[in-house]
Amino acid sequence: MTNSQQSVPCSVMRGGTSKGLYFLASDLPKNVAARDRFLLAAMGSPDAREIDGMGGGHPLTSKVAVVSKSSRDGIDVDYLFLQIWPDRAEVSDQQNCGNILAGVGPFAIERGLVSANSDLTPVSIFMVNTEAKATAFVETPGGVVNYDGIARIDGVPGFHAPVNINFEDVAGSSCGSLLPTGNVVDVVYGVEVTCIDNGMPVVCLSAADFGISGYETPEELEANAELRAKVEAIRLAVGERMNLGDVTNKTVPKMSLVSPAKNGGLINTRTFIPHRAHEAIGVLGAVSVATACMLPGSVANKIAGLTAGADQLNIEVEHPTGFFTVQMQVDNSGPQLRVTKSALLRTARMLMSGNIFVSKSAWENQ
Repeated sequence: MTNSQQSVPCSVMRGGTSKGLYFLASDLPKNVAARDRFLLAAMGSPDAREIDGMGGGHPLTSKVAVVSKSSRDGIDVDYLFLQIWPDRAEVSDQQNCGNILAGVGPFAIERGLVSANSDLTPVSIFMVNTEAKATAFVETPGGVVNYDGIARIDGVPGFHAPVNINFEDVAGSSCGSLLPTGNVVDVVYGVEVTCIDNGMPVVCLSAADFGISGYETPEELEANAELRAKVEAIRLAVGERMNLGDVTNKTVPKMSLVSPAKNGGLINTRTFIPHRAHEAIGVLGAVSVATACMLPGSVANKIAGLTAGADQLNIEVEHPTGFFTVQMQVDNSGPQLRVTKSALLRTARMLMSGNIFVSKSAWENQ
């Protein structure tokens, strides 16, 4: 601590294709409003460049993980994800983030919340935002987290140690059911949509219904004001139907424009998150799209061309910077599809660990 600044322990990590600040819950103010004011100051928000903080000026690089030792049976750590917005003084806990999740296991081991007792350490994680569980498998040769390896994910340069993540019971974690509207397909403003929640509320829409190919760059999509207005109108209309209430100021649902795969995958995506076009696709967003591909009659299923009865597949979801492989296993024996497994590969890396500084006045104004 300096005369004019207050410091708090913090790690900066890349998790999947996102980057964020990782804190122990015990190091942050317990009062939620005070915590949020601190995090805004730490990120330098609101400011388009977040120049006076650690944020990267984009939602994908303005994220926070709050981690604590869990008191829940069978769970190692609790993980709360918080989205900080560069352009407004807002901290949102309305969604989960599977990319930042990839760094939670390594962070928990690094900070002593979980002991590494073998070359591969499973870390069971309770995702506070959606009250669901995931298990991350972290390489720990000699009891030390390993970040080097041969795993590669699209959207991240180089090769790193794999972090395999199994999601458990995430269907309906935000909306209450896998198909929150009760329908495989709904028609909104004349457009067929599939509303699905397997860890992330997502609306699948056919890119062709909006007069686009679905292979446009994120920049081209963001420059298309007419497209953005139509997509947002549908998002606002389905929010209530998905049990999310008024979503005007919420980060969910994500809107995924799907089209035929172009580079050997099963389906191609362009996703609004919800107002910026994602440069890739979110982890749990990809899981929900992959699930929709296996749902007979859905918008995604019709484009992917999967036949009824498929129950176990590695689904490659294409996005603007590559593809995302989701291991899916479903049970089609009942009247409704039941997800039995959602798993995927991510990587993570510790970028910096030390103290983050905010003005003492911001801290004392807690």
